[in-house]
Amino acid sequence: MNETKSFDKVSLLRLAFNDLADDELQEMADLTEICTYPPGHVLCREGAYEDIFYIIADGSASISKNISEQEGERILRNVVRGDLIGEMALIQNVARSATVRTLTDLTVLEMEKKDFEAMLSRSPSMAINIIRTTLNRMRENDQIAIQVLQTTNKVLRQLDRNKLEFIQVAAHELRTPLTVLKGYVSVLGSSPDIKANAALGEVMSGILKGADRMHEVVNTMLDVTRIDNEALKIAAVPVPLKRVIADVVHDFSKTAAERQIEIVLEQDAATPNINGDPTLIQKALHHLIVNAIKYTPDGGKVTLRSRPITMDKNTPGVEVSVKDTGIGMDAEHHDLVFEKFYQVGVVAIHSSGKTTFKGGGPGLGLAIVRGVARAHGGKVWVESSGHDEVNFPGSTFYLQLPIDPPS
Repeated sequence: MNETKSFDKVSLLRLAFNDLADDELQEMADLTEICTYPPGHVLCREGAYEDIFYIIADGSASISKNISEQEGERILRNVVRGDLIGEMALIQNVARSATVRTLTDLTVLEMEKKDFEAMLSRSPSMAINIIRTTLNRMRENDQIAIQVLQTTNKVLRQLDRNKLEFIQVAAHELRTPLTVLKGYVSVLGSSPDIKANAALGEVMSGILKGADRMHEVVNTMLDVTRIDNEALKIAAVPVPLKRVIADVVHDFSKTAAERQIEIVLEQDAATPNINGDPTLIQKALHHLIVNAIKYTPDGGKVTLRSRPITMDKNTPGVEVSVKDTGIGMDAEHHDLVFEKFYQVGVVAIHSSGKTTFKGGGPGLGLAIVRGVARAHGGKVWVESSGHDEVNFPGSTFYLQLPIDPPS
């Protein structure tokens, strides 16, 4: 640091505070010290508690902020002659919110915190100047942030589109060999030699079961691409909802029994039939039950309820809830869990299987449920008091559908 003596403090202060009277400018000038710093010097450090207010007299500096460990520091803006530095940290009595680093030889007027606070208390004009400067800076920062967000969102949308296109291509490419595989397995299964050999018959059954599971995953991948491409069109027909729910529950009776999970069905007698796409509604219910079983330990309980409701704008509808006695879910996951590919917990330690406890999966089921709900003009959400693998607070998923979907 080199001290510079030949400098007109009042002229500089008038540039920064044009509403101050001459006597106020002179008073402030008497409380400041002129200092010069070399290029690369850190004037303010993010996170540090510092007691100096700066007014740039000559040169330039950059203001940067640490965004994350991955992105590192990002330069927010450069400051030049007449700009103020560090006033908000002193006013709020908090740590520096950004780092200021000199780009050239930088000459500044420095004022200590106690003098700065004294001047603020005595000079409303100075306070108004600082407020105006701060608001302008916030407005500039908002514009920069909006531009960054717009660019980032554009990139993310393109990446998401690329991912969906890959999924669609991969699903179609997998479907054909899977169909061929299942065909050959069926032919082999009809062979007398296979039928006569119990061990080979068990092997063929395992191959067919695995192929069916892969085929189901492929179909799920195609379903989610149709949802995101807004190609999910509903063919609205009368749907006997109570019977559809009962049929889906029946499909899981064997799976639930293997894990000693009790599935309870409680349907209000007034549960109405609705107009909708029965195939899509069945898929949504299927994925909700799969999710409930997957995150409920052996010996637990899954309860399905249906009842008539009045939705927004007095629209008559129906609500289906799926409640489990599983591990529950923290609030931070309540919205994200409906995003495609989202997994709660560490994916690497998940076990394999569609309905095994905490079994892994593609993370598409609940995204499909949300897509089906939206296609019918309904909604889906989850309620849970939190994640706990000791007390098992459970989760409840709610699916609401109107009786008549929007045209």
